[in-house]
Amino acid sequence: METQELIAVVNEVATSLQVPMDLEATLDRISRSAAEAIPGIDYVSISVATKGGRIETLAPTDPVANQADELQYQLGQGPCYEAVTGVPVVQVDDLATDLRWPEYGPKAASTFGLGSQLAFQFCADPHARGALNLYSTLPHQIDADTRELGAMFARLVAIALGWGRHDESLGEALVARQQIGQAVGIVMERYRLDADRAFSFLVRASQTGNVKLRDVAAGIIADTVAKTR
Repeated sequence: METQELIAVVNEVATSLQVPMDLEATLDRISRSAAEAIPGIDYVSISVATKGGRIETLAPTDPVANQADELQYQLGQGPCYEAVTGVPVVQVDDLATDLRWPEYGPKAASTFGLGSQLAFQFCADPHARGALNLYSTLPHQIDADTRELGAMFARLVAIALGWGRHDESLGEALVARQQIGQAVGIVMERYRLDADRAFSFLVRASQTGNVKLRDVAAGIIADTVAKTR
């Protein structure tokens, strides 16, 4: 990405950092901008630790990112899990062969086609703690530019959560995540699509209609419920 294009992306993200803000929409814009701007990165997600001690994924740019996050939470190992729980920056150049995570690494490579990964811890005390997760489908894709840009987007996430996160707004974001997952399942069954294509279907509907992704998901769920009555 050229410098002017990167400046435009960052400026677009910065305009969303206004109070009051739509936290879900802002985090979604940050993660998608990171995927677009950071060289070699294919998928991005944001992990957030909740009050109950659970870790939840917000604003994944692709189902693969969400699934890889969930695998790390389940196993209690992996770059994003370590970043959330205490390590500032975690880099993996080759997931298939890295010995630090004997269960997660090979599964991430074989099941999700991931090659390398980078996770940045962020903290917006007293409100939020979590990680920005960057995934590449190829090994050895992380360099100095990746780290520098990734750190910048992680700071933007921390700013957004520090300004915009109240219990209510985070709760709304988590509910939206659940609705989107439910809508993906409905679209998969209705149109016989896999998870990636179903998610892309929702994104296209959101962009074409200029409607928030969570509203598209809520509409699909409501329509399905109405048809079952």
